[in-house]
Amino acid sequence: MGGSQRLRKAAVIVLGLVWLAPIYLMLVNAAKPEDTYVDSSAWVPADISGLWDNISTAWTRGHLSESFSATAVYSVTAPALSVLIGAAAGYAIVALRLRAGFLWLVVIFTSSVFPLQMLLMPLFTGYVDFDLYDTRIGMILIYTVVSVAFTSFVMRNFFSGIARQTFEAAIVDGASTWRIFWRIYLPMSTPALVALFILQATSVWNDLLLGLTLTRSEEVRPLMASLAALQGNYGGATMPVLLAGGLIVSIPTVLLFLFTQRFFARGLSLGQF
Repeated sequence: MGGSQRLRKAAVIVLGLVWLAPIYLMLVNAAKPEDTYVDSSAWVPADISGLWDNISTAWTRGHLSESFSATAVYSVTAPALSVLIGAAAGYAIVALRLRAGFLWLVVIFTSSVFPLQMLLMPLFTGYVDFDLYDTRIGMILIYTVVSVAFTSFVMRNFFSGIARQTFEAAIVDGASTWRIFWRIYLPMSTPALVALFILQATSVWNDLLLGLTLTRSEEVRPLMASLAALQGNYGGATMPVLLAGGLIVSIPTVLLFLFTQRFFARGLSLGQF
């Protein structure tokens, strides 16, 4: 093994340890009993006797069961809608050769240019005026809207790589534009669609800002907002309980990547495999 290879291997190991350090701290401190946490070092592991108690406390005190079901609905419905809308937009721009298609893409993508913090106040006001505040429909709507710009951009680039002859041959065979989209373009773009869905589902699952701004009840509030409420003035949770709650909300996204990593890796290359 050459010196450069040893150097690269050492660099990878060091970066891996740095990346794993926060996970180690979360696991070690989430397992500590609440009464011994202050007297022990954050880096030194203790017995795991407090892990289950901390998880149970976080689950009940933070009302995570209600938030868990709400976030699961958001993380499935909104990404699915945004991916479908983005695919339809990309198909219209590329395959149907929509007039001023690139301009439409720019208009769609412009919505992601401005920081979301700039829109929170008018968004809150509009949600209150239209009775969308603290509703699951309202959360699905905003999560879908904020995701469409990215999915449209990616799917437009993906469909640009499909030969124009594919669309023309289907037209000659008598297929309608909707049938071509549903039976040809969508199946051909499955890896890209899956990768986009995973990315958007993870983004929705980890959202805190919109959840804090647009919800207040436990059955509508996303998980991250409920977890943040544990540490608020009325939550009063200790650090081990808060870390145990973080462990709970992290497991679903980890499992999602573990079970879909093959599809995700294929989708990263936009289906060119």
